[in-house]
Amino acid sequence: MKKIDSLPEDLRYQNREKIARTSAKLNSKSVIYILLGIAGLLLGLFIPGKMRKDSEELTPVNSNGKWAYIDKAGNEVIPYKYDEAGNFSEGRANVKFNGKWGFIDRSGKEIIPYKYDDTWNFSEGLAGVKLNDKWAYIDKAGREIIPYKYDNVHSFSEGLAGVKLNYKWAYIDRTGAEIIPYKYDEAWKFSEGRASVKFNDKWGFIDRTGAEVIPCKYNYTQPFSEGFAGVKLNDKWAYIDRAGKEIIPYKYDETGNFSGGLARVLLNDKSGFVNQTGDEVILCKYDYAGNFSEGLACVRLDGKWGFIDQTGAEVIPCRYDYAESFSGGLARVLLNGKNGFVDRAGVEVIPCKYDYTGDFSEGLAIALLNDKWTYIDKTGVEIIPCKYERAESFSGGLAHVSLNDKWGYIDKTGVEIIPCKYDYAGYFSEGLTCINLNDGWGFLDKAGKEIIPCEYDYAGDFLDGLAIVLLDGEWGFIDKTGAEIIPCKYEQAETFSGGLALVSLNGEWGFIDKTGAEIIPCKYDYAESFSDGLATVSLNDERFYIDITGKYVKDWE
Repeated sequence: MKKIDSLPEDLRYQNREKIARTSAKLNSKSVIYILLGIAGLLLGLFIPGKMRKDSEELTPVNSNGKWAYIDKAGNEVIPYKYDEAGNFSEGRANVKFNGKWGFIDRSGKEIIPYKYDDTWNFSEGLAGVKLNDKWAYIDKAGREIIPYKYDNVHSFSEGLAGVKLNYKWAYIDRTGAEIIPYKYDEAWKFSEGRASVKFNDKWGFIDRTGAEVIPCKYNYTQPFSEGFAGVKLNDKWAYIDRAGKEIIPYKYDETGNFSGGLARVLLNDKSGFVNQTGDEVILCKYDYAGNFSEGLACVRLDGKWGFIDQTGAEVIPCRYDYAESFSGGLARVLLNGKNGFVDRAGVEVIPCKYDYTGDFSEGLAIALLNDKWTYIDKTGVEIIPCKYERAESFSGGLAHVSLNDKWGYIDKTGVEIIPCKYDYAGYFSEGLTCINLNDGWGFLDKAGKEIIPCEYDYAGDFLDGLAIVLLDGEWGFIDKTGAEIIPCKYEQAETFSGGLALVSLNGEWGFIDKTGAEIIPCKYDYAESFSDGLATVSLNDERFYIDITGKYVKDWE
C-alpha cells in the first residue's frame, strides 16, 4: 500500500501512454515508438495491429490508459472511460469499468451491469461470464442461461461451445446439454464443421457428433479456413483438407490461415504465400510479410520495406526503412529516419519529413517537426501551425496541446477553445477535465468554463459520477457539481474499484461505498483495493483475503 507523503509526479502528470492516439512528450519518444513497432514486426509472423478492428465498424482504442470506441472516420463515438474494451459482436461489446466487466451497446449505454470478473464476446446469442472463479453463459439481456459451474469456457461456434470442468474439456449446446463428453485436455471452437482437440498430448479434429474424423497425432493444429488447416508434425507444418488428407506437404516452419485463396507461410526464416494447391505464388524470400490489407501487404526484403499485391508484384518498391499496413487508403512509412504516408499507388501523399506522425483521428494526425507539433490532413496539408511543444490526437472535436509549458485545448481549425494557461489539463472524462492552475486543482467543461473552482490540492478524473480530491491533506470525493459527496476527511484514499474505495482513517484501513457509507470498517493495518472480487488485508500480523462484504475468504498467497 503506497503511503502518500507528497503528491507523486505520476499523479500530477498522469501516464500518457498511447496505443492508438499516441503523442510523444519528447522527441526521443518518436524514436522509441518506431523501434517498438519494428521490434514487434520482427518478433513473429503473426502480429496483431495496434488497433483491434471489429466487424461492426467501431474500433476500441486506448488513450492515457482508458479505452473508447471510434468509427471508421476516426470520430469518437463512445468516450474514453473504460479500463479495457473488447470488440463489438452481435451489437454488444464487453468492457471493463472500475475493475469489473459488463456489456454496452453501440451507443455506449450499459446494457449488462459491470459486475463480472471476466467475460467473452457474444457469439450465437450467448456470452461466457466469470464470477467467483466460475463461468456461466448469459443472453443479451444479461439473463443466466447456463449456470455458473465451469472452470473455463470458450465462445459458441456452430452451435457448440467448449467447457472445462475438473481439468477436462467437453462440448455443450446452447441449452447447456453435454453433447461431447469430458475427455479432452484442450478443446477449441468449431470452424467449418471441425474442432481442434488435444488428447494424450496430441492434437486432432472432431466433428459435431464428437467423432474423431482426423486422428489426434499432431504436435499442433490450426483451425480450418477455406477448407484447409495447418498441422504440425516433427517440427514442420503442412496443410490438410477436411478429410485429413495431406494437400500441401510438411516443409514449412510456420503456416497461417487461408484468406482469399492465399495463406502466409514461413520457410527457412523467409516469408511468402501459397495458394490452395500448394503453389508458392509469392516466393518465400521476404524477411517479413504482413497480412493483406486493402489489397496490399507490407514486406521487408534485405532490410528495406515495400508493398506487394496478391500476385506478388512489388507495387511499391522495397525502399523504406519501415512500413505499416494500409488503413483508409494510406500507409505510414519511414525513410532516412523521417515519417510520412504513401497511397496505394506508392505516391508519398505526405512527404517523409516528419520526426514522428500519429494515427489519423477525426481526419487529422499529429506530426512532429523540429521539436514542434502540428496537425496534418490526409493530403499532407498542415491545418494547424507547427508550434506546440506537446500535442495529442483529436477526440470529440478537441485536441490537448501544450505551449510555453502551459496546457489547453484547440479545435480542428486551431482555435484555442481552452487557452494554454494551465499547469496541467487532463483528459475529458464524463464531460469534464481536471486542471491545475497556480497549485490549485479544479474542473472545466468542453467550453472552457470552470465548473469546479481550482481550490483542491489534487483532483483525479471523474469515474461513474465521482472524482477523488485532496484538500488540506485529507481525501474525499466530489460530484460534477462540486458537492462533497464523501467529505475530505480521510488520510489516504484510492479510486473506486468494484463499487468500493479503499480509505485510511486514524491509521487504519477500510472500504466505503459511493454514498460514503463504511461498508468494511477501518480496522485493518494494511489493505489493497478490490480486484476480481477480493481484497488483500492485514490484521494483527495476519494477511488474508476478504470479499466485498468484508468476510474472510482465504489466507494470503
